[in-house]
Amino acid sequence: MHADTHADIHLALHADRSAELLREASEFRLPRARLRTRIGWTMVEVGLRLARSGPTATGGHAFRTA
Repeated sequence: MHADTHADIHLALHADRSAELLREASEFRLPRARLRTRIGWTMVEVGLRLARSGPTATGGHAFRTA
């Protein structure tokens, strides 16, 4: 009986701590749409910087993608 009680208590403590950590994490989570928008605009900015950077390392010609 002692081992079963110990396992039950351990499981209950684990469940409580897990719920607490999930609550704390949800406070710091950015909404998905905002994060997706920020990443998208960052990719656009990087692309524009690369386009304006001048000749590439391939001898002045841009890579062909298709």
